[in-house]
Amino acid sequence: MAAHTSSPNGLVPVHIAVHDPAPMEEPGPQTNDYVRDRFAASARYAGISWTEHGAEPRWLGMDTSTCAAAINPSHFSGHGADEYVRFLSGAASRGEPALIIATMGTADDDEDRLRSVFGRPGGRVDFRHFNGAIVGERLLEGAEVSLVPDLDAADRDLGLRLLNRPASAPWWAMTVRASALEGPRGTTPRDPEGELVPILVDSLGEPVVARWTSGDGQQIWYVIPDGVDWNQVVDWLVQRALPEHVPAALRRVRSRHHVDPALETPAETQARSSLQELERRYLQDKARLEDELKQARQEAEPVRTGLLYGSGSELEDAVAVVLRAAGFAVTDLDEELGGTLSADLLAELNGSTCLVEVKAAAGAAGEKLISQLQRHLAKWPQLRPGQPVTCAALIVNHQHRLDPAQRPAEVYQRRVVDALPFPVIASGDLFHWWRTQDWPAVQGAVLGQVRPRGEQDKPSAGGRETPSVGRRRWRLWSKGGPA
Repeated sequence: MAAHTSSPNGLVPVHIAVHDPAPMEEPGPQTNDYVRDRFAASARYAGISWTEHGAEPRWLGMDTSTCAAAINPSHFSGHGADEYVRFLSGAASRGEPALIIATMGTADDDEDRLRSVFGRPGGRVDFRHFNGAIVGERLLEGAEVSLVPDLDAADRDLGLRLLNRPASAPWWAMTVRASALEGPRGTTPRDPEGELVPILVDSLGEPVVARWTSGDGQQIWYVIPDGVDWNQVVDWLVQRALPEHVPAALRRVRSRHHVDPALETPAETQARSSLQELERRYLQDKARLEDELKQARQEAEPVRTGLLYGSGSELEDAVAVVLRAAGFAVTDLDEELGGTLSADLLAELNGSTCLVEVKAAAGAAGEKLISQLQRHLAKWPQLRPGQPVTCAALIVNHQHRLDPAQRPAEVYQRRVVDALPFPVIASGDLFHWWRTQDWPAVQGAVLGQVRPRGEQDKPSAGGRETPSVGRRRWRLWSKGGPA
C-alpha cells in the first residue's frame, strides 16, 4: 500500500472502496466491461469537494487504519477487503466505533430491470463480524417519504438533507434479514444482530434511510439510498456524524469543525451554548408547527377536495360542513327520509328553512339540475306538511375535471339564473367563503339575501372577483309552494 503521513492537516481521512477517479480517463467504445465498471464506480465520487468539507479521501491502495469513517467498504478480496479490515482494526485499536456509510440499491437500473417479471431490483448491505443484513426493495416512482419524529440532531439533519433529493430519485424500503451459515449439515439461520433506527420512512412506515448499530456499539452504519448528492453527505459526515459518534477523530487532525470545549474562551462557550439553545428551540418550534400544519390539513382536505373535485356524498358532506360552520342547523335528508325522496340537505337559520340540492357536473351544468330542485320543492309539502320551507338553493360543483382557476365563474349564464326563484351557487365560491371564514357570505348566498349597501365584491383566491350573493331578494316559499 502507498505510504501516507498522519501529521495533522485539518482534514479527516475517509476510506472509499474505489480507485481515485482523478487520473482516470473515460473509457472508449472498445473498452472491456471490467474497465467500464471500474470507471463508473469511481466516477460517482469525482465531484466531491473533499477539502472544502474538511475531509481527505483514502482510495483503494491507500492506508485506511487512521480513517475516521468509510463509504461503501468492500468485503471482496482484491477490491477493498484489505483496506476494510485495516479500517475496522484501526477504529478498534483506538476504542472508537467504526462509522460506515453504505448505499442501498442502484439508482441507474434500466427500465427493463425495473419492469422485470421477477420483481423490482433491490439491494443488500451485509455487516462484517455480525449476523444479519439489511435488504432493500425498490419503491415505485412517486413514493412519499417522511421524517421520523424525535430523532437526535445528527440523524435529523441527515434526514432533512436527503428529503431534498429530486422527486425522481429512487428509494428502497429496508428490512433486517437473518443470515445463513452453510455447513456440512446444511444451512443454519442466524438471527440478525444490532438495532435498526429509521430516519426516513415510506407511507407504510418502512425505513428508507436508517442507522444500524451493532449490539456492542463497535460499528455504526448509516444506510442511505443510491443516487445522493455526495457533497451533502460528506458535509454532514464531518459536521454532524463525526462530532456525534467519533469526536476524537476531529481533534486528532485539528479540524476547523471542532474545538475542544475545555480550550474555549468564555465568549466562545457563551456563543456556542446560545447557538445550541437556539437550535433546540427551533427544532421544538418546527416540530410543533409541523404538527399543527398536519392537523390543519387533515381537517381541511376533505372539505377542499369535496367542494372543488367531489361529487355525490363526498360533495354533500363538504357542503354540510360549510353550512354548519356558517351557523346553519343541517339535516341530511337522504339519510333521514331514505333514498332520494327530497333534496340533499335541509338548512335552518334564524327562522329560515331552506332545501339545499347539491350536484356535480363534469362538464357544463345542465338545466336538468334546476328541474330536480323544483320537483323537490313541489313535493316537500307532502313529505313535511308541518314544516314549510321558506327558501331553497342549488349548489353545483361544475366543470370539476378542470383546474378550479380554469372553470367559468358562474354555473349558468345570468339570464338563466335571473329567472329562477332560488339562487344557484358554485361550490368553488362556497369553498372561498369557507376558506376565508366569510360566514355572512355563506348565509346570504343560501338564504338569497342582499348584501349590505356599499359592500364591495372581494377578489377570490384565483384572482377573479367573488360573485355578489343575493343581487335581488329571492321569493320566499310558503307551505303551499312559491308565493
